[in-house]
Amino acid sequence: MSGSGIAQWKVSVPGQESDPIDLNTLKTWAKSGQIKPDTLVTDTATGSQYSARQVPGVYSDKEFMTTLLLSIFLGSLGVDRFYLGQTGAGLGKLFTFGGCGVWSIIDIVLVATRKLNDANDLPLA
Repeated sequence: MSGSGIAQWKVSVPGQESDPIDLNTLKTWAKSGQIKPDTLVTDTATGSQYSARQVPGVYSDKEFMTTLLLSIFLGSLGVDRFYLGQTGAGLGKLFTFGGCGVWSIIDIVLVATRKLNDANDLPLA
């Protein structure tokens, strides 16, 4: 990706030409759901295209489907939270058996609706 100066990105949206945006705007768009992990972005400095998940710091290195499956099958043991790097929450779920199941159900809903981020507050890829 861009090696010097401030990286600028163009987002590939069908039928539209985007203005160059900075990395912080790209992160904000990812968190708000305006772009998806597979959205193509172009580095204006090199002209190289990447999926948004490949741009460091935009999306988590943790996968959505893996997190969802862990939450469904092992959420009462906190495995989903450990996977996301949220050790404290993982321990809390482990020692309370997922808050007697309530916390586990809430986490399944949060993951399924893409409202649960990783420990670095990055959306799941």
